Amino acid sequence: MVIDPRTKYGGEPENSPLDRLEGYLRSYQFRMRFTEQGQLVSVGDGIAWISGLPSARMNGLLVFADGSRAMVFDLAIDRVGVVLLDDSQALTSGMPAFLTHERLSMVCGDSLKGRVVDPLGRPLDGLGELREVRWRAIEQKSPPIIQRDFVRKPLYTGVKAIDTLIPVGKGQRQLLIGDEGLGRSSLAVDCVINQRGLDVQCVYVLIGQKRSSIISTINTLRRNGAMDYTTIVVAEASALPGMQYLAPFSGCTIAEGWMHAGCDTLIIYDDLSTHAKIYRELSLLLRRHPGREAYPGDIFSIHARLLERSTALAVESGGGTMTALPIVETEQGDIAGFIPTNLISITDGQIYLDGNLFSAGYRPAIDIARSVSRIGGQAQHQQIKAEAGRMKLDYLQFLELEVFTRFGTRLEASMEKAIRRGRILREIFKQEQLNPLPVELQMAWLIAYNSGLFDNIELSEVVKVMHHLQQCLQKDPTSLEESRERWLEKLSNWFDEIVSTGVP
Repeated sequence: MVIDPRTKYGGEPENSPLDRLEGYLRSYQFRMRFTEQGQLVSVGDGIAWISGLPSARMNGLLVFADGSRAMVFDLAIDRVGVVLLDDSQALTSGMPAFLTHERLSMVCGDSLKGRVVDPLGRPLDGLGELREVRWRAIEQKSPPIIQRDFVRKPLYTGVKAIDTLIPVGKGQRQLLIGDEGLGRSSLAVDCVINQRGLDVQCVYVLIGQKRSSIISTINTLRRNGAMDYTTIVVAEASALPGMQYLAPFSGCTIAEGWMHAGCDTLIIYDDLSTHAKIYRELSLLLRRHPGREAYPGDIFSIHARLLERSTALAVESGGGTMTALPIVETEQGDIAGFIPTNLISITDGQIYLDGNLFSAGYRPAIDIARSVSRIGGQAQHQQIKAEAGRMKLDYLQFLELEVFTRFGTRLEASMEKAIRRGRILREIFKQEQLNPLPVELQMAWLIAYNSGLFDNIELSEVVKVMHHLQQCLQKDPTSLEESRERWLEKLSNWFDEIVSTGVP
């Protein structure tokens, strides 16, 4: 007996090929069968047109006679537009095409930890086939309101400016926005590295990037021990447009599987500007009506449908969370572009990287005044929230006062003190790449700064003092639950040591 592979092609298979065969034989019935057979009309640029499939539906999966797959992307009166999922050189005009009546699915499960896969779940790292996986449909509805919970738990990024002033909560969607080359991806990588030991499963989606950049990201995560809890979904620049379009949805499906199993997950989309351009390319090739900047009219709903799947589930629904950090590119610092404004309106806040700060040598180049976290403060630890609130006000006042120093005007003593404290704070915010810091250190320097312990420290010594504080905390760990008085007592002793003996 010859079994037609189309009956289960690309669907949700059982545990093994033998199980699929046994299941097929058990359910087999001898009867007349009717099937639709389409015909390939034209193919090129990653898309194809097919005639003769009246039952085709959007996002439906079909298979050609040579075994290659495609996804229905456009429905016309007399033909169907599809995006190719397999790069086959055998596709020619007139080749038969068949509907599978299956949903495109993605592998899920713990066996994906430490693996690099493509948007269809095929391994790219040479470590062998995936074992003990589950299959989950890529197209999923976002959880309804009744299944969601408030954002209550903090997700620490290890970046001082973010964890104190722009906090991120588990289940939040926080946008990383800025021009190319300002360190958006570096921030995302630092955030993934900081999850080591915090029981957060990470998914990093790389869309349309060069192979050298992809390898660099993978090696960085591997060197820092982050691949043990991270899955990387790759659709490189040379991949078919359909694969690049599917990449964020496939990554979201992996993270969603862990979320519904009760785990905390973090997903990075690097980046959605490229994804929008890929979707525009496919839509124009399929002759859809262009809108603003030639993007199709539904580009907003595409990203909204993706990001709305990130949330915090209620305990009754599993209690898992999915935190999303989408990355978007601006041009010349213009956040009023079409795609950036769309994503700003969908997400719960944005972290804006400024080119002028980057050029001035401030790393990370986060513009505090134009960055915001709308719901992250609800998840922030209460002591950190109280200390950061006082400090943020001082910093924003400093940014306004610093403008006057450019004119060489003579300032009052109080203004000079405020400017000096602001410059010290800006030095504190400097942070080396691939050096995420523990939250206890954030608490330490916040209390030290608000208590005036940094006031007598020279600007050139601030970084060394921060390193010394970190070493002191490693020798004498202090919990966030300790009282402020206990924290201040320890910090005063440490700073007295610095003043008396100098910075180590």
